[in-house]
Amino acid sequence: MHDIALIGAGRIGKIHAANLAANPRLRLTRVVDPFPEAAAAIAAQYDARVSTIEEALADPAVAGVVVASSTDTHLPYSLAAAEAGKAIFCEKPLDQDLAAARESAARFAALNARLFLAFNRRFDPNFAALQARLSAGAVGTLETLHIISHDPAPPPVDYVKVSGGIFKDMVIHDFDMARWLLGEDVTEVFASASVLVDPAIGEAGDIDTAKTILRTASGRLCMISSSRRSGYGYDQRIELLGAGGLLAAKNVLENTVEKITAEGAVSAKPVHFFLERYMRAYEDEWTAFVEALKSGADMPVTLREGVAALACAEAATRSARTGETAAVTPAMLGA
Repeated sequence: MHDIALIGAGRIGKIHAANLAANPRLRLTRVVDPFPEAAAAIAAQYDARVSTIEEALADPAVAGVVVASSTDTHLPYSLAAAEAGKAIFCEKPLDQDLAAARESAARFAALNARLFLAFNRRFDPNFAALQARLSAGAVGTLETLHIISHDPAPPPVDYVKVSGGIFKDMVIHDFDMARWLLGEDVTEVFASASVLVDPAIGEAGDIDTAKTILRTASGRLCMISSSRRSGYGYDQRIELLGAGGLLAAKNVLENTVEKITAEGAVSAKPVHFFLERYMRAYEDEWTAFVEALKSGADMPVTLREGVAALACAEAATRSARTGETAAVTPAMLGA
């Protein structure tokens, strides 16, 4: 059994605490958070101890650390955990600054760090099945990809102000999915964006609606549709066109009941939010992390993937601001 320390007792920290506690090969032993009440609530629930980060990293029994704190702390806490010889399960993004994330690679490598970046959508059973069938040649060579990712409602403006912007906060998941399915690095990004949902988001310096086109060196194309409001649930769909046909992963609905009458067909709405939609993905990414921890194998999602997704996010931000296509160069990826 591996002892795990949790850094960050907020919403995502609670999700990870529940999933690691449910895994028979893991034990949550320490909880770190600047708000003692939040840390104490999780610690009491799972028979763990409230700790400082120094105490958690100094504990030789702690094999791994979950970094689920505020985004600005992801990189320093991950580096501190690496220096302490701990395996690291870090929420995305590693940092909001591409240069800082890229330049950290040498330090992590020197420490032989075992860093897992929690791009959980790779572990969603539907998307994983889509990728497996694509890799098996079910529709031949991939040509174009369409990702739809619409939140049910916008987040609070106070959150928007510290989020790093829609491309780094929300669309970064889709950039990672795109690279995973395209099977190669993105070389060009064009993004067009607007404020159509909430004027307060624009006043905070962000946008709430975007269409982004990615291009790879071989000419493969991906279009990502992003919105902070669907109005009908958490809209998460992927379609890919190959030389031999189409593969699609549709929405997960609230239930499978369908009513069909002379007037037409009616089915349930998509599930409401990410907690319901990606519950299984959160569980399965923990299984993947534990398997790597146990076997000593490479982590399934590494710093390289995090840097590449962040490079796409920075290019999209630049393109949306200038109206021009932005390049993603090897230098941006640390190559």
